[in-house]
Amino acid sequence: MTVLRTSLRNFLAHKGRMALSAVAVLLSVAFVSGTLVFSDTMNTTFDKLFAVTTADVTVSPAKSGADDQAPGSGRPETLPASLLPAVEKAEGVKSAAGAVVSTGVTVVDAHNENMGSSTGAPTIAANWGRGDLRSMEITSGRAPRGPTDVMVDADTAGKHGLKVGDRLRTITVTGDFTATVSGIASFKVTNPGAAIVYFDTATAQRELLGGTGQFTHIMVDAAPGVSHERLKRNVAAAVDGPYTLQTQAEAADEGRQGVSGFLDVMKYAMLGFAGVAVLVGVFLIVNTFSMLVAQRTREIGLMRAVGASRRQVNRSVLVEALLLGVVGSVVGVGAGVGLAVGLMGLMSAVGMNLSTADLTVKWTTPAVGLVLGVVVTLVAAYIPARRAGKVSPMAALRDAGTPADGRAGLVRGVIGLVLTGVGGAALWAATRADEAAGGSIWLGAGVVLSLVGFIVVGPLLAGGVVRVLGAVLLRVFGPVGRMAERNALRNPRRTGATGAALMIGLALVACLSVVGSSMVASATEELDRSVGADFVVQSANGMIVPQAQKALEQVPGVADVTEYRRVGATVTAPDGTSSDDEWLVAADPTYAQVLRREIVAGDLAAAYGKDAMSVGEDYAEQHGVKVGDTMTVAFRGGETAKLRVAAVTSDDTNVDKGSMYMAISTAGQYLTPERMPMNTMMFADAEQGKEQEAYQALKDALAAYPQYRVLDQTDFKQVLKDQVGQLLNIVYGLLALAVIVAVLGVVNTLALSVVERTREIGLMRAIGLSRRQLRRMIRLESVVIALFGALLGLGLGMGWGTAAQKLLALEGLGVLDIPWPTILYVFVGSAFVGLVAALVPAFRAGRMNVLNAIAAE
Repeated sequence: MTVLRTSLRNFLAHKGRMALSAVAVLLSVAFVSGTLVFSDTMNTTFDKLFAVTTADVTVSPAKSGADDQAPGSGRPETLPASLLPAVEKAEGVKSAAGAVVSTGVTVVDAHNENMGSSTGAPTIAANWGRGDLRSMEITSGRAPRGPTDVMVDADTAGKHGLKVGDRLRTITVTGDFTATVSGIASFKVTNPGAAIVYFDTATAQRELLGGTGQFTHIMVDAAPGVSHERLKRNVAAAVDGPYTLQTQAEAADEGRQGVSGFLDVMKYAMLGFAGVAVLVGVFLIVNTFSMLVAQRTREIGLMRAVGASRRQVNRSVLVEALLLGVVGSVVGVGAGVGLAVGLMGLMSAVGMNLSTADLTVKWTTPAVGLVLGVVVTLVAAYIPARRAGKVSPMAALRDAGTPADGRAGLVRGVIGLVLTGVGGAALWAATRADEAAGGSIWLGAGVVLSLVGFIVVGPLLAGGVVRVLGAVLLRVFGPVGRMAERNALRNPRRTGATGAALMIGLALVACLSVVGSSMVASATEELDRSVGADFVVQSANGMIVPQAQKALEQVPGVADVTEYRRVGATVTAPDGTSSDDEWLVAADPTYAQVLRREIVAGDLAAAYGKDAMSVGEDYAEQHGVKVGDTMTVAFRGGETAKLRVAAVTSDDTNVDKGSMYMAISTAGQYLTPERMPMNTMMFADAEQGKEQEAYQALKDALAAYPQYRVLDQTDFKQVLKDQVGQLLNIVYGLLALAVIVAVLGVVNTLALSVVERTREIGLMRAIGLSRRQLRRMIRLESVVIALFGALLGLGLGMGWGTAAQKLLALEGLGVLDIPWPTILYVFVGSAFVGLVAALVPAFRAGRMNVLNAIAAE
């Protein structure tokens, strides 16, 4: 009990010094808790949505679920409308209704603006039926009644300022048609972001499916007292055909699986960055307790002298850490809920609607947050606590601080150098790996070992690096600069730990910058080497509808337009090995000039001949395929063909790596027009000397289709750069959390250092050091510590990034590009971080009363 009272008294006495450490715990726990609440809320949102939008039993075509859309055809799989009466007559059926649902559409408003979600959620077109009243409520106007009516969901209407009477154009594979908004319907649950338009059944069948007499699903409701499983069995007996039947639970589970990949990526990525913040927070806590123990050496010695045992002193420090962990964790869990709400607002701003009514806080979230915060704090405080327990009573009464252990520092340095050397060897092994899987193990081991090695050897490096920085940056400030340098060197262990906290975040920034820049450089080089077309037409939804393709082919000033389609098939090699998930490229013969491919054997032009194809080099080696062999290709949704191998192409490329090529006419022999995939992209070449005219003419031809973009090679490279840049900006934003925690560590170190040197500061002021000089000294000390961490972090990160690029070269990332401007900006930014971190400690030091400071013990 005495230990608890002592710990509580010390905790409250130093509450100001504990505050920043508590903030580190708070931020770490908040990020973890916020991630868990956010992901649980998204799961709740989708669960509710799937629960209300699915019928008791759903009848679908045989190939349903993830494959309900024919590959690139723009036409969903269908079943005959004549099946509906048979379903209605099944035992236990209360009602049944045919449904038409398609995601292969684009809807534009009167300003030609695409109404699709910016988050990648699909635009859904469907028929309006009584089953939709389970999830929707008409809040304005009326339901669609004829071919000129369309109803939209309220979220989409709000985003685009739509009202009843506005005109919308719907672009489908069967053509474009225009309708007037007859009504607006609101979701009874949260709509995560899809844009939804409704038509009457006849219009939906005709415009979305290409004809009446078919549905994409039949929705069945059970009579009272009939279970879903029993209804499923009864309907299956009634239809007796190759159809897929799902209960409400099965359909909802399939829907959840469809979005689980996206949700899991977000969840684990955010938890990964939370882990980085936790690791950085550990350094802050270790530093805080180490300095507090050092400052209370005399007090601890008195406790030992009056009978306190080592265990009691140790326990006293750990109890303080426990109090810190509990307070920081409790507040962190609350902040995590607020963070989740903020993330929901951010997602809503970019198009994914999440309602706070669905906010989900499971009991496991605060439990995980509390355990994480407390355990991390106790682990971080364990070493300072042990150090406190080892203080000798007489030594403490004689000395105001804890003496440095030179032998321990030497052992630490040797261990750090060994770990760093082993980590460097592992990184070198990763660059020499023959395959990515084995090399990634070496890379991971190298990153971990080199990081730990740098952390352990940090105090040893601090002496040399700080002296160099002092000679370059601090000497120009005269005696004040030299004192700042000596203060940073006074306790290398403390400087090393403070710099290591900043080092971790900046190492990740540097590593990702190198990898991202190398990705852009490699892709740019690959485009210059491989792509010969003047223009590329890209589609936002992966399909170029026939009417847009026709417009492209009629553009003046264009010499060639090349089609590019991807066809799903089961491919059987001559050795009898079958692959069910192959995607073959069906293209015009001009594609051989659009994409410059190195030919290993045969003639690529011949692969675009009748009943011919090419294979990739790796596939040919694995299955013993050579030019002249016959491949069996069972086209998905079509017939089986025997195709002759006319060429083997090199796989030394990032573009279409491993692809098998054939002519569009070859694929057309074995696929009906309805099953033939649409172009996923197209290429165009301008007539000689008419590049600019053709570029503008292509854009004008597709002006009515906002889902398509015309890019020249410069545009294409910029798009790649922007995509990588957006991803890196998101990562940098998340890593900013770790940098913030590291800055708090610098602030805490300086604040505690000022307290530790109170008497020294008083003496310096007494002999003539001005307040301005004192503040400058502390700011310079902060800057040199920050730059020390930046140098270590950037150097380590560039090493990681270089090793990662060499490993990724096996996958085509062949160009190493170090973004020196970014590295320089980060290094200079670190100096500003140091200045900001020193503002409060320097201000407090400048306000000290000189006489009181001299009299301080």
